[in-house]
Amino acid sequence: MTKQFPKGIQTFADIRHGNYYYVDKTPYIIDLVKEKFVFLSRPRRFGKSLTLDTIAELFMGSKALFEGLYAESQWDWEIQYPVIRLGFAGGVMDSEERFLENVKSQFHYQARHLNIQLESSRSLSVMFRDLIENTVMAYKQPVVILVDEYDKPILDNLANPSQAIVMRDKLRDLYSIIKEQDKNIRFAMLTGVSKFSKVNLFSGLNNLTDITLLKQYSAICGYSQAELETVFAPELMGNNVNLIEMQRWYNVSPRPSHLFHRKLKRDNVHDFQ
Repeated sequence: MTKQFPKGIQTFADIRHGNYYYVDKTPYIIDLVKEKFVFLSRPRRFGKSLTLDTIAELFMGSKALFEGLYAESQWDWEIQYPVIRLGFAGGVMDSEERFLENVKSQFHYQARHLNIQLESSRSLSVMFRDLIENTVMAYKQPVVILVDEYDKPILDNLANPSQAIVMRDKLRDLYSIIKEQDKNIRFAMLTGVSKFSKVNLFSGLNNLTDITLLKQYSAICGYSQAELETVFAPELMGNNVNLIEMQRWYNVSPRPSHLFHRKLKRDNVHDFQ
């Protein structure tokens, strides 16, 4: 059966269990998780959510999903970590009330998923702190925190600057808990499409390692041209694809940093610098 291109699939297990092509990004991930607090900005639909899901499965010890991948022999599968995941991609948070409801709902969902107790509070910071500490107490292991689309509540309100500032301040208070809980965290990563000033949004979390423009992680999301030519070789040969012609179509100059954007058509190449 011909393998399918995993367009729009953000779940690592679905790709590994299904008949999909998968480019092994675990060499980047194994190196990345040696850090503690990480930030990554990439365009939408560029694979950030899949990257976070892969990291989650790694820390949860889902060894079977990594069979045949670099991580299989490079990770200590005896140790498993509880993972707390937050994401703001769904829905529009155009008011403080909607934002509070969204985050509280996520906290309670995570608590149920982790099978721990969590009391409601008017303060998101208090709930986040309790979620982390209660999880550590229950699992006897530090937690992993993954935040997808960290900036969307702000972007949802760009047409209303005063409301955007409110969202920024709420997020700043929330993310400051990550720094406060340093001793209880094994790894934390935030992803988004924008890169707000650390002074404005991350003043409470000023120990983030920003990998957005680091060469060693340039291909952690998307597909490099080398990956395109190897992993997808059957498709290229079967359809008589001329890569040089493709580069001309999409105004891509011949440099090794070419990335293949998984949102685009199968024969599209996107150059990300």
